[in-house]
Amino acid sequence: MDSHAYLIFAIKLMRYAIAASAVQEIFFLPELTPLPSAPADLVGLINLRGELIPIIDLTIRLGYPPSNYAVSDSVIILKFNDIRIGIIVNQVYEVQMITTDAIKTELAYNLQHNFNSTHNSYYLQGIAQVDEYLVMVLNPETLIQYMNQFLRDINLEQGGVNFEENQQQQLAEFSTKNHFKTQQNFVFCPDATSEERAIFQERAKNLRRSLDNQDFTGLVPLAVIGLNGEYFGVNLEIIREFTDIHHVTPIPCTPLHIVGNMNLRGEILTLVDIQGLVNLPLGTSQILSKAMIVKINDIVAGIVVEGIFDVMYLKESEIKTIPTAVHLKQDEYLQGTAFYRDKMMSILNIPKIMIQGELVVEQEV
Repeated sequence: MDSHAYLIFAIKLMRYAIAASAVQEIFFLPELTPLPSAPADLVGLINLRGELIPIIDLTIRLGYPPSNYAVSDSVIILKFNDIRIGIIVNQVYEVQMITTDAIKTELAYNLQHNFNSTHNSYYLQGIAQVDEYLVMVLNPETLIQYMNQFLRDINLEQGGVNFEENQQQQLAEFSTKNHFKTQQNFVFCPDATSEERAIFQERAKNLRRSLDNQDFTGLVPLAVIGLNGEYFGVNLEIIREFTDIHHVTPIPCTPLHIVGNMNLRGEILTLVDIQGLVNLPLGTSQILSKAMIVKINDIVAGIVVEGIFDVMYLKESEIKTIPTAVHLKQDEYLQGTAFYRDKMMSILNIPKIMIQGELVVEQEV
């Protein structure tokens, strides 16, 4: 029985899959440059190391009402027949093998036929059962070919375009050749806060840089998370995924930092609050929305976070150790500090927190 690798991701709490062979890279959503008079789902462009890449908002293309973007959203870059596009998704999960027989095309065909009566180029290839979820399998070929005419009109298929010098001319030509009823915003994510906008802009700036001028040897990969309004860095190598929190089951007779158990695709994980260990008040937020799933040796647990802001790479020399003379008790769980934007960010020693902080509860408790 043939099986192929698919990347699983979420849009509006619905799970989708696309052939992993079509996926080139994944990164957090940067600031986009909107295209005037473009179709509603073509929400903008990014300059990815000198190449202009069109970005599609599948929530619009798949019939959902448009919504505000979040700094935790991601972009998946797809490539087919030398054409590259990006799609915006809310959550990226993992790569899973799906057998050909498991993808049911009949229901997808009916949905596509009905959808195409009012919309062109629906991308559904089939529907598959993956674990306990029904997953919509998208066809990267039809998804990318849909963009072909627009790529030709604004000449994006040629690599090495200088975005800053050619942007205005390209957008003017695009507007002249194409007329659409839906007018888009000329400002990306107009409802974003000043802090969120700064994060989007910084990401766009980093993506414009050529890899030829960067040396990634010896860099430390960090995810930037938020706890009680402050930035913290966590080594990306121990993070399995980020996920939304749903249906937490309290555990009786446990300390306050044990939030409860959550079911993650059939795996029961303990959800913990580490704020007390880093001298932050426990339980300051009434709404548990995001969890960072970490794995240290045989321990897998979820850590409550307020937000996931960025992924960054630091040189070891940029991480400053905490002087022994000024060590506080909570500093034993910190690996050091570093600058993130204009603020000082503490880097958490999650393995030490999980092993020595007595945060893990045996399931029989």
